[in-house]
Amino acid sequence: MQPTIDDVHPFESRAADADLDDLRARLTAVRLPETETVYRASPDPRRWDQGVPLADMIDLVDYWQNEYDWRAFEAALNRIGQYRTTIDGLGIHFLHRRSARADATPLIITHGWPGSIAEFVDVVDQLADPSDAGAPAFHVVAPSLPGFGYSDKPAATGWGPEKTAAAWTELMARLGYDKFLAHGGDWGGVVTTILGGRFPDRVLGIHTTFTEAPPRLSTEGLTTKERQWVTETNDFEHNRIAYAKQQATRPQTIGYSLVDSPVGLLAWILDKFAEWTDTEDSPFETMSRDRILDNVTLYWLTRTGASSARIYYESHHSLDPELRVEVPAAITMYPRDIGKCPRPWAQERYRQIVRWRSPETGGHFPSLENPSYFVNDLQEGLAAVLAANR
Repeated sequence: MQPTIDDVHPFESRAADADLDDLRARLTAVRLPETETVYRASPDPRRWDQGVPLADMIDLVDYWQNEYDWRAFEAALNRIGQYRTTIDGLGIHFLHRRSARADATPLIITHGWPGSIAEFVDVVDQLADPSDAGAPAFHVVAPSLPGFGYSDKPAATGWGPEKTAAAWTELMARLGYDKFLAHGGDWGGVVTTILGGRFPDRVLGIHTTFTEAPPRLSTEGLTTKERQWVTETNDFEHNRIAYAKQQATRPQTIGYSLVDSPVGLLAWILDKFAEWTDTEDSPFETMSRDRILDNVTLYWLTRTGASSARIYYESHHSLDPELRVEVPAAITMYPRDIGKCPRPWAQERYRQIVRWRSPETGGHFPSLENPSYFVNDLQEGLAAVLAANR
């Protein structure tokens, strides 16, 4: 079950010194706009009403240029274990951390946008070899989505969540995992839902932080809290989704800026880390500058600003409304996530919900905002999924 099959090859991250020098040179020569006209002193969430505040950007660019250590992140990835394989003509990169436990269960975890495998660096070890002997252990596989990170960039259309989910089943088969669990959030949640719905013979069950109910469901019978979720989600979809419309309709256009300007890329991604986290003023209240810059620098060095944006072109509103997930599902709805689905709605698609949680805190990036809670929640949720299989 070790990844030594001919089609799977070890991979190591090692950016060229010239590429890192070029990044620093571009940061040195940055041209910044004037201060936003809604300027307010920190802390104040309204400082972000027009996007990333200039003062925050100046500080972060200075840190990126003079103190940030990309080599430390490369070393962390290489320590976990990296591999590549080719599926349907596309090179797929993935982390693979096998557990030392004999009772470990295979688990594939999928990131979304504007995330990456950087979301999982701080949780892989605890998922594979938990300090609590009573907690479940997992053989963790964390692929980079097509067009993201060290995975190849698709040269033609077609690599949406459906094809990606099918590729994940092939990936797990190549690693010797006939049956496995799946977890995801954001686009990773869509892929995970498709895995559970399309491949029940392979997938033991799923855990997701993103659920998409079938369309046109009634709010009748929902609790006050659930109605508030619907209101907040509708507000997001109507008033704060311009980034997704841009990437769904003109990914190539925004891609020029994202591939050519590191500060443009940083602003595009940081804006979402700020808006989608459970914080009062800044994403750095719950996440380190280094981990956010790990994520952004990975996009920069792999030149995937445009190719990653195309997942919206391939996938926006593409989840089959008739798809149903019959395998056991554990679902967690964080209060500051961008889309929150009431349980009665979720049950219309996920037909066997064995665990449902709605924590008091948390946002769109739980593995980065509160890694220990995320690990515990995933362990408990997947333990319930495994129990339902017995």
